[in-house]
Amino acid sequence: MKRFAPSLFVVLLLAALAAGAWWLQRPRDGARAEFAVPPPSPAAEMVVAGLGGFRGLAAEAIWFRADRLWDEGRYGELAQLASWLTFLEPHTAEVWSYAAWNLAYNVSVVMSSEADRWRWVKAGLRLLLDDGLRLNPSDPGLYSSIANMFSMKLGANTDDAAEYYRRQWKEMVKSAQASGDWSEVKLDPAKMRAVDAEYGAQDWTHPLASSLYWAHWGLQCARTPMARSELLQAVYQALMMEASVDSRHAPRALKAMQDAMRESPSHMLSDLIKGFSERYGL
Repeated sequence: MKRFAPSLFVVLLLAALAAGAWWLQRPRDGARAEFAVPPPSPAAEMVVAGLGGFRGLAAEAIWFRADRLWDEGRYGELAQLASWLTFLEPHTAEVWSYAAWNLAYNVSVVMSSEADRWRWVKAGLRLLLDDGLRLNPSDPGLYSSIANMFSMKLGANTDDAAEYYRRQWKEMVKSAQASGDWSEVKLDPAKMRAVDAEYGAQDWTHPLASSLYWAHWGLQCARTPMARSELLQAVYQALMMEASVDSRHAPRALKAMQDAMRESPSHMLSDLIKGFSERYGL
């Protein structure tokens, strides 16, 4: 989406205000090991509140700068700028998805080691799970972003380090299973059981189960056809990927595709259903 180019005076003014607020809310214990958006300090909130009607202009100025950094491939700087967008527009799902995508997909791939890559992928997930959902608990767009990140970044082999990510996630879930504390992976045992009942027993140590979890529960708060379509697609994609490993998931994947077809008919989905049915003899 194209955004206006603010005047140099406005950009400089807003940049000065932003810099002042950043200084007031910066971490006092050195650089954080992982990117996250801390709760704004009262001083920082005062600075942003002082923007008044210029708050929207501040966000536009930062979006404009973010577009430039994106075009120039300066993803590290973009990550810092994105944190300010989440501060200025905390109830806009697009902002959280944009910031998390940049961390997990753009910043991570320029890291040289798998461990460093995982640090940034995990940071993108935590940004959505810890802060985005906390501030926007009923926004289906965030559920869709989380589900897609689990399936495509961790569950699929679209990244050279995908297998490493899966091992790390598996260890996190196994730790939660052992301790009974699921807060670190943001899973609710009661909701997990409901997903098992709906889609068959899941291997919760695999990221695809989490993808299915977030897509399923996102559907509960999806009110528009587009939001439902995106989440239904996330459901059947996760089940299709599970079926490619264990064919016992194929019937439920087919049902999920048929459910999506009833709500949002398309020739592409119709062809997908036909091909999937033939492949698994359904």
